[in-house]
Order: sequence, then structure tokens, then C-alpha cells
Amino acid sequence: MQTYYYVLASQKFLLEEEPFAEVLKERHRHYQEQEKTIDFWMVKQPAFLEAPTMAEIKAKCPQPSVAVISTDSTFITWLKLRLEYVITGEFQAPTTTIPDALASQE
Repeated sequence: MQTYYYVLASQKFLLEEEPFAEVLKERHRHYQEQEKTIDFWMVKQPAFLEAPTMAEIKAKCPQPSVAVISTDSTFITWLKLRLEYVITGEFQAPTTTIPDALASQE
């Protein structure tokens, strides 16, 4: 089982109001320079929010939502500091309630 860390926000905020594409491009470039494997993914309408243990988190986030999911907690902390108005957390997968960490409901 793997621990995944996430930043969660409304799609409107993250994809329309924030210069988020630039943030991801910058991080992607940094990973290439460091010859590091990409360990983050953007998921619209993340399915992990449907797990019973995530009901409280889902209720806090305006819908439709988008998440950046990573196996690197430091990257998620960096994103939180950069974006500010987001929800962060972590979960384990695969489990019976979260079989696929990167699944989308779209």
C-alpha cells in the first residue's frame, strides 16, 4: 500500500483563477533538470473523495473539484504554500474504498 498526498480545490479556483498551468510547468521542468521521475498527477473530480472516510473533506471543497496527487509530501507542502486556499491531506491506496488513487469520476 502506498501513501498519497493531495492538494484539493475547486476547479474554478485552481484552473481558472490561479496560474496553475505555469506552476505545473515549472515543477515539471525542475523534475527534468533533477532527472527525477514525475510523481504527481492532476485529477479532475477525484474518485478518492467518494470513500466514506473522505466525506468531511469532500463537503469542505466546492464542486466540481480537482486534486493534485503525489507520493511526495514535500511537493504537496510546497503547493499548499504556493496556492494558499486549498485543502491538503493524505490517504492510503489501494484499499477496498480507494482501489485506484488516481481515478476520476469524469
